[in-house]
Amino acid sequence: MKNQLVIVLDFGGQYNQLIARRVRECCVYSEIRPYTAPIEEIKAAGYKGIILTGGPKSVYGENACLYSKELFELGIPVLGICYGAQLMTFMLGGKVEAGNSEYGKVSLTVDGSSKLFGDMPAHTTCWMSHTDYINQIPLGFRISGRTEGCPVAAMEDMSRRLYAVQFHPEVMHTPLGSKMIRNFLFEVCGCNGDWTMSSFTERTVASLKERIGDKRVLCALSGGVDSSVAALLLHKAVGDKLTCIFVDHGLLRKNEAKQVVELFSGKYDMDLKAVDASEQFLSKLAGVTEPEHKRKIIGEEFIRVFEAEAKKIGKVDYLVQGTIYPDVIESGVGDAAVIKSHHNVGGLPDHVDFDEIIEPLRDLFKDEVRKVGLELGMPENMVYRQPFPGPGLGVRIIGAITPEKIAILQDADAIFRDECAKAGIDRDLSQYFAVLTDMRSVGVMGDGRTYDYTIALRAVTTADFMTADWARIPYDVLDSASRRIVNEVKGVNRIVYDITSKPPATIEWE
Repeated sequence: MKNQLVIVLDFGGQYNQLIARRVRECCVYSEIRPYTAPIEEIKAAGYKGIILTGGPKSVYGENACLYSKELFELGIPVLGICYGAQLMTFMLGGKVEAGNSEYGKVSLTVDGSSKLFGDMPAHTTCWMSHTDYINQIPLGFRISGRTEGCPVAAMEDMSRRLYAVQFHPEVMHTPLGSKMIRNFLFEVCGCNGDWTMSSFTERTVASLKERIGDKRVLCALSGGVDSSVAALLLHKAVGDKLTCIFVDHGLLRKNEAKQVVELFSGKYDMDLKAVDASEQFLSKLAGVTEPEHKRKIIGEEFIRVFEAEAKKIGKVDYLVQGTIYPDVIESGVGDAAVIKSHHNVGGLPDHVDFDEIIEPLRDLFKDEVRKVGLELGMPENMVYRQPFPGPGLGVRIIGAITPEKIAILQDADAIFRDECAKAGIDRDLSQYFAVLTDMRSVGVMGDGRTYDYTIALRAVTTADFMTADWARIPYDVLDSASRRIVNEVKGVNRIVYDITSKPPATIEWE
């Protein structure tokens, strides 16, 4: 059974992924396409609805991102958001002008008779971010929403099922934004909400079973949620035809290697080749301080270790990768699979003898991947495992890497994560971890002077990891973590908390 589809046409908006996610949250499948997607393809695809994103340009500018007027004549419902609203106006004969800019949360008045705002209060708030505004609506439209600074905050032509909003319903700063999107999908487009992770899991397993048959499959298993869920899907489909290789480079979090091995070779009885290559990696990293040099060494060494282990297995027909939808979007749509295959496994397609790549999760967002993991019975602590960089703690140790420093950071990081979990805030944090700085300072413990390392704690909240805000962790949680780290981790006498957002900082320190 084919799912109902909604297309998100991307005009360069920073929230394009978020729009698609909001649609998916309503159990409607969405896909993002660039605004250059041919009109013929849109006609043929059978979309239930079209959403036009925001964008940085002006519709009347020289290099404006425009689209064929025919888009609005297909009989398919259209929702224009911000630039998308202005595009709809411009293409259909209305006027868009500069000025009257708004930015931030503003009061919004809506017409409850509109299907877009059905079952909503007349007064709410919304998030604005625009410098141009709609000065004159096209023929056949009516105004259905306004703010103090924006006389056309929303407009519609109900007969043609064309809707437009100047604000951003997809962001959390528009409290009823998800309701508006739901109204568009179900009341305007007539969607039935047939996109669920249980049906996805069932269909994917059946499809993989048919596609692979008796052939052999290889998976590079990191223990992260993407590769883990991909491995479980394949195992459910083909059983012992799947072989997983797990490389422990010695830079994992505390007890992480043990947990991965116990889960996949123990609970799931997978054919798992676990390789402890920590000494090999650490010898290559000895004395290296430059972050990019570290990353390069770890990536290259991983290839060597993986290749050596893969050769022991023999001929493999398929290589499994945990590519997810944001990877596809960010890599470019046409050749995304090829680009990502090289990226995910450090160039392994050039080194390992296989015929084809399997990416069972390439249509899913991270939250959907986690739901599939739960469907497959993966323990919650693994499903909600914190995002972890490929080079591991190698990029969370500032300066040279040594076994002693790794042990210090593993212990400190474990304590911080434990305190966040005990406080019940771990699911509220998008990412949180400890960093071992290369700074040592004087401290006093008991009656003695110390000269030890400083640990930096980092926690952020984010919707897309493109931008992030530092998390307002309660002081008592930070206090408990600080006291425990200083008391329990030898070599540390000072704890700091990073209160820098992204930008200007990155989430990781290196």
